[in-house]
Amino acid sequence: MIFRLLFLGFTLLAGAVNAQDRLRFASFNVGLGRDGPGALLKDIQSKDKDILALAAIIAEISPDVMLLTNFDTDYRNLAVQAFIELVRLETSEEYLYFFAPEGNSGFPSGLDLNSDSWLGDWADNWGFGLYPGFESMVLLSKFPINLSKSQTFPDYLWRDLPNASQPKNPDGSNFFSVEVWRNYRLASKNFWDVVITLPDSAEIRVLASHATPPVFDGSENRNGLRNDAEVSFWGDYINQSVPQSTYFVILADFNADPKDGEGLGFAINALRNHPRVNDPAPISMGALQASINQGGINLRQSGNPATDTADWADSEIGNLRVDYVLPSSNLTILQSGVFWPEPEDALFPLLEASQTAHRLVWVDVSLP
Repeated sequence: MIFRLLFLGFTLLAGAVNAQDRLRFASFNVGLGRDGPGALLKDIQSKDKDILALAAIIAEISPDVMLLTNFDTDYRNLAVQAFIELVRLETSEEYLYFFAPEGNSGFPSGLDLNSDSWLGDWADNWGFGLYPGFESMVLLSKFPINLSKSQTFPDYLWRDLPNASQPKNPDGSNFFSVEVWRNYRLASKNFWDVVITLPDSAEIRVLASHATPPVFDGSENRNGLRNDAEVSFWGDYINQSVPQSTYFVILADFNADPKDGEGLGFAINALRNHPRVNDPAPISMGALQASINQGGINLRQSGNPATDTADWADSEIGNLRVDYVLPSSNLTILQSGVFWPEPEDALFPLLEASQTAHRLVWVDVSLP
C-alpha cells in the first residue's frame, strides 16, 4: 500500500484552534466525483463555482482535521494538492498534511460480483466507481500524520467480519458464488486508522470510511447488508484493535440513518451506542426548517430531523442523517454542529452554489 503525505509548510494559521485546548473534527461529502480521470483537477484549476463554495464552507467552519468523501483521487494526488492550494489561496485556510491512499472504488475485482453472468462492468468493481479513485476519500489535517503508525484495510474480507451475513436469493440459496464470497472485499472505499500527532506529542486516531449506499440492488439486499457490515467493522475494530486509553474520532459517511431510509439500522445504532463511542448528534436549524417545509416531521415517528446531514428533497429519499463525527467516550465534547444555514441566513447562498447534497458535520473535543 502506497501512502502519500504532503507537507505544505511549517507555520499554522494564527487563528487555528490550540490543539491542547480544543480540536475540531469534521466530515464532509463534497460531491466531487467527475465523469472521467483528470476532470476534477481541471475544474479545480478553473475555479469552478461549486468548488469555490465548498472552499468557503470549509473556511467558515475551519476544522483542524477533516475527512472529505466523494472526492476523485489520482495516483499522483494532483487533484488533492490543487484543492488544498485553492482553499489556501481563496480563504487562507491552510492544511499542512493530507492522507489519500488508494482504495477499492473503481478497481476491478475480476469477479462477477453482481451475479449477472457478465464480467468487467462497473458493478464488478470492488467499490462503485467508473475508474480507480472515483469518489474516493481524503483526510486533511493541520497537524502531522504519523504514517508509520497509520493503517488501511482495503483487503479486509466481508466473510471475516464476525457474524457476517451473506446475501440470499428468494429461495434461500446464496446470492454470491463460492469464489466471490471467499474473496469479496468489505470496504467499498477503504477503512483507515490514521494517527495524528498533536503539538504536545499526544496522539489521536482518526477512524475513517465511506460505506456503500444500501440501495441499487435486488431482493437479496447485497448493498444493504454490505452497508451494515461496513459500519459494523468499526465496532469490532474498536473492540479488538484499539486500546482502552486511546483517543479516537470516527469520521464517516456511513450512508445509514439511525431511524430512517433504506439502511438496516442495526450497525449504525450499535456503533452510536457503543460504550467507547460518544454520539453528540449535531443539529442545525436549516435541517429542521427543511424537514418542516417538506412535511417530513410528521413522517418521522422517532428521531430528530434537525440532525439530518443530507438534503435529497427532490427525490423520494428525503433528508437523512448519514454523515458522522463520533468521538471516543474518553474525549470531552465541547460543541458540535452541521453547516446547514436557513434560507434567510447570509451563508445560505453557499449551499445553493455547492452541488453536494451533503452538509459539513463538525465536533469540537478536548483531551482530558
